[in-house]
This record gives sequence, C-alpha cells and structure tokens, in this order.
Amino acid sequence: MATSTTTELHFRWATPADADAIVALAQAAYRGQASRAGWTTEADFLDGQRTDREGVLAMLGEGQGILLAEEAGGALLGCCHLERDGGAAWFGLFAVDPRRQGRGIGDRVLAEAERLAGEVFGCRRLRMKVIWLRDSLIAWYGRRGFRRCGETHPFPYGDERFGIPRRDDLYFIVLEKPLGPA
Repeated sequence: MATSTTTELHFRWATPADADAIVALAQAAYRGQASRAGWTTEADFLDGQRTDREGVLAMLGEGQGILLAEEAGGALLGCCHLERDGGAAWFGLFAVDPRRQGRGIGDRVLAEAERLAGEVFGCRRLRMKVIWLRDSLIAWYGRRGFRRCGETHPFPYGDERFGIPRRDDLYFIVLEKPLGPA
C-alpha cells in the first residue's frame, strides 16, 4: 500500500557533476539486490548495469537533459531523462530511490517531466519504452494516461551498457501520452 509523503522536492537539471549519483540511483532502482527494496526492479530478468557514466553524460545536451528531484539538503530521490524528438519528448531513465518508492515521489517527478516537455520543449506527446513484461509498471503508467501505441523496439542484446539479459525474449513496447497545449 502506498503511503503519502510530505517530502518537499526541488527540481533542477543535472550537470556533469551529477553523473555518478545518477548512475548509482538508476542502479539501485533497477538492478541487483538493492533494487528489490522497491517495486521497479528488473533484477529477475537483467543483470549488470542499468547505465554508466558515459551514457548519462551523453544525455546532457541540446534538446535533452536529466531532471533531478532532490529533497532539502540535496539528497537525490529521483530522476528522469527527457529528449525532444519533433513534437514529442522521450521519457526515460526514470528512477526513484527504492527505499522511498510508493510515497508519491514518482508521480511528482512524472508530473514535472510532463510540464517541462510541454512548456520548455514545446512537445504535445510524451513517449517512452518499457520492457514488455513489466505488467505492474505498464499498469502504473496506464493509470496516469499512457497508452500503448502499437510500436515496439528490440532490446539491445550484446550491448552490456544496458545490462546482461537473463532471458532471450526481451523487447520494448512504446507508451504514449498526449500533453496539454504547448
């Protein structure tokens, strides 16, 4: 059961100095034993890393960035990547500290990402890729207005920058949500 939070979040765009903290947060939220403290774990079907420093640094630049959610004092609680692609923005690298999941932080990060995609990037749609077997995560996004659009993408097998698959049937489905007028 989710509990509410009164944590005040401060949002800002990441800088290269934040790269190691972002990698650690993503790893904790998705891979390894630490990820099992939350509900976003991919540890049952992927080993290895979720991202690396070079991957994070590549996400900082023109038309894209990583949004950070911090509590007072600067502790990193969540993040997500946004990248403009025409009239849409891709949403990814969404992570919340697994010890703090279920407290509304993810909802608040997603809401801020939607706002920025519309107001800053001028986009009318938010798109994302989700591994097809993540039923509870897909349902979570569905409750927030995202729908499958029929598009799929292959999993990058053989590229350990994205993890080491424990299954041979992984692929991504694309979810999409319309945003308000840009």
